[in-house]
Amino acid sequence: MFKNKEIQKLCLYSLVISIMGIAILWMIDWKAGIVGVAMVFLLLSTFFVFTRKRYQDISKLAYYLASVYSGQPTMDIRDNVEGELSILKNDIYKVTLTLSEQSTLLKKDKQYMADTLSNISHQLKTPLASMFVMADLLNNPSLPKDKREEFLGKIINQLKRIEWLVTSLLKLSKIEVQSVIFKKELVSVKKMINKALEPLLVPMELKNQELSFSCKEDLFVYGDENWTVEAILNVMKNGIEHTPVGGRIAISCEETPLFTQIVISDSGEGISPEDAPHIFERFYKGKNAGADSIGIGLAMSKTILQSQNADVFMESQMGVGTTFKIKFYKQII
Repeated sequence: MFKNKEIQKLCLYSLVISIMGIAILWMIDWKAGIVGVAMVFLLLSTFFVFTRKRYQDISKLAYYLASVYSGQPTMDIRDNVEGELSILKNDIYKVTLTLSEQSTLLKKDKQYMADTLSNISHQLKTPLASMFVMADLLNNPSLPKDKREEFLGKIINQLKRIEWLVTSLLKLSKIEVQSVIFKKELVSVKKMINKALEPLLVPMELKNQELSFSCKEDLFVYGDENWTVEAILNVMKNGIEHTPVGGRIAISCEETPLFTQIVISDSGEGISPEDAPHIFERFYKGKNAGADSIGIGLAMSKTILQSQNADVFMESQMGVGTTFKIKFYKQII
């Protein structure tokens, strides 16, 4: 404490003033001088005790900051007592708590990035290995023409799969970093569903699937038409892929005071209770996922919809089918 130059100056000035005061009192009356000495002693003792206590509190704060810096959990140092030091404690606690929360978020982001890179690497590894094998086989001049065409077709399919994966990841990344500006325009629900259905009609015809579609012409929502169509398409595509030959796909629309809803149901094998909580997670592949499934379509749909005041939910029963409900929440004006 006494190493502090400000404390040294204060003690020196106080001592000089005290000596001068005692000398004046002693000259007036020696009894008054004795009282003056006692009073100075009491004041200096009180000052010493009070200053020592403040230094101890400041040392505790310094130790607290050092512990936070070293990564220890943030402790509550607030004492809810009036005073400058208590205000400082409250402010320090708020700052350290904010820094601790930011540190936790950064750790989660790093882990998320590591997991994502691992998943991407896993998704690319299989098709690349397959293409390397087929490319080596194509180098064989004695390879029959039909096999050559077969391998070329498989390589093209794998390249298309990689292209779709990279494109989807770029779209997801743009949305997550909020670099995509979604339009807020009034769009027809029926028009969006028709646009989403257009590229899926051929796969449905090949699987001889029955389609029922019911939606009013005068049903509109606010959103970005192109992005929303992509979200709806991914949900429909998931239902078509998991519905067997001769199955049924039912699409309907309804409006409530709170939201406008698109209901997409299929007569597929259903989603198991173990897989259900994870189907909207990126790269998650359930037990019934196809061999070519990447596990990114539903994750993209949810991200797109949640970025536009909408969301998608799932209900499923094994052996009966799955129902997806896309809800566009109405804006409160």
